[in-house]
Amino acid sequence: MKLTFLMENKTYREGIKAEHGLSVYIEAEDMNILFDAGATDAFISNALSLGVELESVEAAVVSHGHYDHTGGFPAFCGINKSAPVYIHKNAFRQSFSIEGEGKEKKLSGIRWSREERNAFEDRLVFTEGPLKLTDNIWITGTVGKDRDFVPSERFYWTDEEGNTIEDDMSHEQCLVIREKEGLYIFSGCSHRGVMAALKESRSMFPGERVAAFVCGMHLYSASDEDRERIVRETAAALRENGGGAVIPVHCTGTEALCSLKEALGEGCVILSAGNVYYGR
Repeated sequence: MKLTFLMENKTYREGIKAEHGLSVYIEAEDMNILFDAGATDAFISNALSLGVELESVEAAVVSHGHYDHTGGFPAFCGINKSAPVYIHKNAFRQSFSIEGEGKEKKLSGIRWSREERNAFEDRLVFTEGPLKLTDNIWITGTVGKDRDFVPSERFYWTDEEGNTIEDDMSHEQCLVIREKEGLYIFSGCSHRGVMAALKESRSMFPGERVAAFVCGMHLYSASDEDRERIVRETAAALRENGGGAVIPVHCTGTEALCSLKEALGEGCVILSAGNVYYGR
């Protein structure tokens, strides 16, 4: 297993771009996969700098329908002419957040134009429940919601009658890959809860060790109490399931990164755009 981080919120080397977004190139035993495509096409120039040939991607997986995970897909599909793009059927809700005292709407959904979507519409594979790509690779479909989880940021969408409805984030899904050393779990933002993402993913391969949990944890705006609780729960869950690594990325936040590193030591691997991680 080899993971190349094509886009992340931070970068560690000259010539590699960073943005608020996520994209990971996965070289698994069964196939090469692109997990998310950042907020823009900037991940493509990083791929070129890192020697990653996007033409070799055999499948692309969209974690959820937000712009910072989907913005680069039109450009990717212009380079790679064949890889199917697995996306949840609810991902095209035009979701938004409401910010500030003025209640300003900020668009958070997918920003593809109709022309861009039409160019690769026939390659979109819509998911809902668990979907097997190979015997060792599954997409979870909708992540079951953690009943005790209270999101630190809420999103909304407008239905056909013009009603504003809270987005339940049912379009968030995880990618789970089984290798000889254990499971590699990928969660873009964990909007339905970090523990919910981990639980749903492990249910694809019950009893298997977790080798690595690559996750945006969306803790940058969480309260101190919620952040520390989720850090404790994540650390305990990984210890109980084989002592694999947590690789917190993207929306996790600096405070949570530090807390995870303090709790897990070498078991917390902090990576940036341009970094490569080898399975172990």
